[in-house]
Amino acid sequence: MAIVNRTPDSFYDGGRTFALRAAVDACLAAVADGADWVDIGGMAFSPDTPEVSAAEELDRVLGVIEAVRAASDVVISVDTQRPEVARACVLAGADVVNDTTGLRTDGMAQAVAETGASVVIAHSIAQPHRHHRRPEYGDVVGEVAAFLSSQVQVALAAGVPAERIIIDPGHDLNKNTRHSLELVRRLEEITALGYPTLVALSNKDFVGETLNRERPERLWGTLAATVMCIERGARIVRAHEVAATVDAARMAEAVLGLREPAYLRHNVS
Repeated sequence: MAIVNRTPDSFYDGGRTFALRAAVDACLAAVADGADWVDIGGMAFSPDTPEVSAAEELDRVLGVIEAVRAASDVVISVDTQRPEVARACVLAGADVVNDTTGLRTDGMAQAVAETGASVVIAHSIAQPHRHHRRPEYGDVVGEVAAFLSSQVQVALAAGVPAERIIIDPGHDLNKNTRHSLELVRRLEEITALGYPTLVALSNKDFVGETLNRERPERLWGTLAATVMCIERGARIVRAHEVAATVDAARMAEAVLGLREPAYLRHNVS
């Protein structure tokens, strides 16, 4: 899953893909680099960035979704916490709603069900676009697993088919570095819930704090954590640097017997 944020304050690129054409080009370049999926967002999760209205969020993402859908059959998700944004984006061509608040907004589960979209249910505990200082967990993995199980039931009760549900433990979302490392270490307890598991690790603060690396220097740490998550059952990885992540994922899949090598020449004749 390639990340394309049409925001002027993206934590990773500082607004490099804020212009409409730049965002569309970034999506199509990600597809060319091997992305199966592009995730388009119009408002950052971080409450340190300005909150935008639903109308402004839609203005940012709808044109990107429409242009990418016209040019490609890639899976498209919209990264949003708002039911009205989700509905409009699915109508415009999005396939998936990526909800970092995990269906805690009134009406979101119903919106997903009524549109026929798939959904990513991510774990977070703060109110949308609000700080949650010094988060504490007795057992972060157990509590995240319990939340995801509960919210899956919310989705099912609203009429979302089980095969359209994806879960995300939400690394760094209202969690500190030790919490996120524990989620990588024990990810099998999340994947054991039985739903496809997405991990969003790319250039996150837990990588930077672990390695003492600023955002432009976090790729190698991100890839190490990504491979460990794939080995523990993750099947979707959200990434800024698509080409490098595709290679890391495909190599991990081949070692695990999930993918054949691209070709065989060495010592076969």
